Amino acid sequence: MFGLAALALGVVGIASFLTWASTPMPPEPGPLATARADSAFTLSETADGVVLAPENPNGTGLVFISGARVDPAAYANKLSGIADAGVTVVIARPTLNFAIFETRPLSTFEGLASTSRVVTWYVGGHSLGGVRACQYAADAPPDTVAGVILFGSYCAADLSHSSLPVLTLSAARDGLSTPAKIADAADLLPTDARLVTLPGADHAQFGDYGAQPGDNPATASDAQTQDEITSAVLKFLGQ
Repeated sequence: MFGLAALALGVVGIASFLTWASTPMPPEPGPLATARADSAFTLSETADGVVLAPENPNGTGLVFISGARVDPAAYANKLSGIADAGVTVVIARPTLNFAIFETRPLSTFEGLASTSRVVTWYVGGHSLGGVRACQYAADAPPDTVAGVILFGSYCAADLSHSSLPVLTLSAARDGLSTPAKIADAADLLPTDARLVTLPGADHAQFGDYGAQPGDNPATASDAQTQDEITSAVLKFLGQ
């Protein structure tokens, strides 16, 4: 009897988790509408993610992996300035909306941008998505990933002996992936990794999905943080 009860509780627990995981934090309507109206790129959505396809692609692409339980469309506006510059952006929707469950190869997401003629691919992500991006970079065959871009995140895979360029953006008011936590994990990055702190920004400001439990309130505006993100990423990409 005890065994059956434990099994039943386990089934209920799994079902509850699957229900919770399948309802990601949605994008805020205003920023998403702004991204959709941007004439410099076309925004399209599929079951596997969101693509920002520039009208004038420059051959550079970024596969960006969403944070835990965040809808990929919530990153569209924060990444729009990068697409405006000609970079093709694919915002991946991980399995069960958790990057740690994602086992598909990067080519799955690169293939969503097949019409943009991307020659050079970078991989990045926010929070848990950045952890998975590091794993992709560590496991990638030589010359298939050009660099790594982390938003409010850090590596669990060791890239310290890699020659890959790495950009890490931390938010000064981040209550989850705090600047201290990011600094503590810096030994897993190449010694020439670029670390940039966004003044006044919080964890959730790397996207547009509202406040997140455990975070600190931002003192910077969304527009200021978006400008800081765009400037840092384009400089890193040499755009």
